[in-house]
Formats: sequence, structure tokens, C-alpha cells
Amino acid sequence: MSPAERDGSVGGLERAAAILGAFDEQHRELTLAALVTRSGLPRSTTHRTADKMLKLGWLDKPAERYRIGNRLFELSGLAPVRHELRESALPYLQDLFHATRTTVQLGVLHGVQVLLVEKITGHRPMPMLSQVGALLPAYCSALGRAILAHSDEATVQAVIDGGLERRTPRTITTATALRRELAAIPDRGLAVEREEGNIGISCVAAPIFGPLGGVVAAVSVTGPAALVRADRAGPAVRLAAAAASRAYSSFPSR
Repeated sequence: MSPAERDGSVGGLERAAAILGAFDEQHRELTLAALVTRSGLPRSTTHRTADKMLKLGWLDKPAERYRIGNRLFELSGLAPVRHELRESALPYLQDLFHATRTTVQLGVLHGVQVLLVEKITGHRPMPMLSQVGALLPAYCSALGRAILAHSDEATVQAVIDGGLERRTPRTITTATALRRELAAIPDRGLAVEREEGNIGISCVAAPIFGPLGGVVAAVSVTGPAALVRADRAGPAVRLAAAAASRAYSSFPSR
């Protein structure tokens, strides 16, 4: 038990946050034992807090495993990144998918990672690709690089300080190489990642800008490296990003 837990200074919201933080893309359903381990809370506290969260609809528990509840899914749709950005960009994401017949993704920067906000795929999805709500490394994803190339120095440095882990033999893992890659993106209007996150998979992305001219997101196409190339997919990706930027900047709530 942590000192904070012993002296009672950990409040209910902090305990609920610890439990929610135990879930991720690889851990969508957890037993009580796994929830205890991943949340770092005592077993009795975990059980008591999870029981309250079940009653609130924050968690669900089919059989003996906990999972995120529908109430949180309903609330997530009210967040600006899900509502305004998604609603603005979705028609152009769909156009991009029809033009390329390749998986289309929409992402925003979340700390040193990219939060996947939307994804459109066909009848043959690639299981190695992340699902909506997943976090991707910004430094070795085209989505992340498209955003970082138009971000301030502090943001780029934070990503570098977070570590540049080698995910495949082709991953850029030095600050110098990453900065060189980011510097080339504004002129060509595209970020490209070739087999740096997954062998055999490449991605081409372009930034989406907000009403004040700052970067707010990025859109990409992702698929087999032999098919996803900047010279083929790039024009369609740039067109979709530009259209999404105009739509987002003129969203009715603005």
C-alpha cells in the first residue's frame, strides 16, 4: 500500500482514474487480480471502487472480467476532439478511403503519443493496426510526424525526451535523424513512415490545421508497404487534409 493510500489522501477520483488507466489496447478486459496489479491499488480498494464504477456505468463486467462501460463511450462523443474534429473531417476521410481503398486514420497529439480518433477500413482489416482510442508513438508514425513538423520546439523536444525506441530495423531512433525528417515535411506537405512501426506496413499523412493556423490533427492512409507510397497516395491525402482543415475551421460551434 502506498503512503498516500495509507493516509487516506488518495481520493475517489484518483482511485477511479487508476482503475481506468489499467485498461489499454492490449488489456481491454481484466480480472480483479489483473486490475489490482495494473492499477497499483490494494485489492479491497480496487474491488470497492470498481463496484461503484459498475453502478455508475463506467465499467461493465460480463462474466468475471471488467471492461470499460458504455457510459464512458457515450460521454467520449461529447469531447471536442471526437465531436467537432471528427464531424468536420469524416466526410473527407470517407472520400479518401474511396479514392485509395486503403485504411484511413485520423489522429491528434496526446502528450508524446498520437491518439487515434477515427479509422475507416475495408472488409479486410489488418490486425496489426491499432483501433480507435489507441495511442501510437508520435516519433515513428506518419500521423505523429505530420503534427510534430508543425509543432513548437518544446513539443518536439518532449517527444525526443520520451525516448525513440527501435520498433523495427527501419525505425528512426536518433534526435538528429528525426529532426531532419520533420524539417522536410512542410515543403512536401506529407509525412511518410515506411515499415518503422510494423514490418511490411507503411503510412502517408498530412496535417490538419485549425482556425488560427495551428496544427490540430493529421489524416493518413496506412497499408502494405508495396502499395502505400507517397507518389501514389500523397495527392489524395493532401487534398483530404486541406478539405478537413477548411471544414474544421468553419465548424458551426466556432
